[in-house]
Amino acid sequence: MTNVNEATLRATLTAGLRELQLDLSEAQVQQLLDYQALIGKWTQVYNLTAVRDPMEMMTHHLLDSLAAIAPLQRHLAQAGLAQSRLLDVGSGAGLPGVVIAICCPAVSVTCVDTVAKKAAFIKQAALALKLPNLTGLHARVESLTEPFDVICSRAFASLVDFTNWSAGALAPQGVWMALKGKHPADELAALPQGVEMFHTETLQVPGLAAERCILWLRRAPA
Repeated sequence: MTNVNEATLRATLTAGLRELQLDLSEAQVQQLLDYQALIGKWTQVYNLTAVRDPMEMMTHHLLDSLAAIAPLQRHLAQAGLAQSRLLDVGSGAGLPGVVIAICCPAVSVTCVDTVAKKAAFIKQAALALKLPNLTGLHARVESLTEPFDVICSRAFASLVDFTNWSAGALAPQGVWMALKGKHPADELAALPQGVEMFHTETLQVPGLAAERCILWLRRAPA
């Protein structure tokens, strides 16, 4: 693992936030750095992520998740959701759920994972980072029935499986926010009749020369 000091990571993060036009407080920037350090610490024992190099983690995990913040904020504003509930499915180390909880204090974030140690990590992160709006849940998403305004996933499963498994937890006017790499035309073609894509946007992740996009889905009108 490359030994990178916090000043270098902070400079990379600050430059990335500027490029993404995200205006975060100094406290939020520190929470993001502390969160990455927490992932690194836990990964040594629990293998939360395959990415272990701090600079690579900053780009591939934090900035990759931060690229979704502005689109999410735009959606919530357009939907008139001053307070909202978001479910991050197959959250793993909390990407993007913990990042969303840090950047959007008015959003109540639940990170669900079937792996107990990953759910335990989220609970620890909520305590360590003082995030009252963050909850870790060890469960199968299919078992959830309480309504969420936004259900998101990042590299979790196919769109068909993602929407099928989490449909019971989607609020009547709720939406799915799928963070993907390359635009998945084949997955979209396989969507069931009850689900439709209503918006797609390309993401530019600072320092990452790879395709990224968000697909916004909802229940199709009957």
